Amino acid sequence: MAPERSPYKITELRAQLTDRDLRVLEALERFRLLDTRLVQRLEFPAYEGGPHRTQGSATRTALRVLTRLEGHGLASRVGRRVGGVGHGSTQTVWHLGSTGERLLRALRGVRGRRRYVDPSHGFQTHTLAVARFAACLIEEARSGSFEILELQAEPATWQQFHAAHGGAQTLKPDLYVVTADSESETHSFVEIDLDTEHLPAIIRKCRLYQQHFQSGAVQAEHDGLYPGIVWVTPDEVRASKIQQVISKDQTLTPGLFRTGTSTTTLPIVAPYSPTV
Repeated sequence: MAPERSPYKITELRAQLTDRDLRVLEALERFRLLDTRLVQRLEFPAYEGGPHRTQGSATRTALRVLTRLEGHGLASRVGRRVGGVGHGSTQTVWHLGSTGERLLRALRGVRGRRRYVDPSHGFQTHTLAVARFAACLIEEARSGSFEILELQAEPATWQQFHAAHGGAQTLKPDLYVVTADSESETHSFVEIDLDTEHLPAIIRKCRLYQQHFQSGAVQAEHDGLYPGIVWVTPDEVRASKIQQVISKDQTLTPGLFRTGTSTTTLPIVAPYSPTV
């Protein structure tokens, strides 16, 4: 692991970084964990006429940048890799290094530090799945048909509120997203489901959303608007099961919850016509 940098060396280090380097560090901070391919999708897009014409070229550049940042202690590799199709450096998982965290805090004039704990396999898999949905949304926004006004991941999404009969509560959405075109805005809480939770656990989370909705905490700040709650599932079979148990629960407000795969829920989170 790279050594800690003293405050004056942090200032010197910042002078050596590009704006793109900072965006990579901010992405690692926002999503907590990213594999190399996700970093490429978020910050090194490949397109005809751009600086990277192929995904392979863009991914190699992303890896070079990450490795350079790692050498400064700004980014670090997680000790394990997530299984699945493909091997090698594209599946290397990264997190913000201790020096990277200190640098970003120094730039914002914020004190303190976050303690890093090696993630469990389940946490890592879910966190990367959340980032993949966000990457899909960002890639769709690059078409120019809509903008992403806000895109927050945990813990920035956490909502503390007082339930009518439950005291202080904390709701922890996976993502909070605000998209817009020239005429409208769409606000969404997004939950990424990997078919690893039993349906009673899903319903408990939905009931917590219902309590949050009934508290009026968000509506008071957004002119009566409450975000839609979107469950993103691995397949339509799982989506149908979740929608069925939600529909049968008489304590939940009809229409507040939507379910579907990542493909079918993107038009819910960003319901705008594509640019011709």
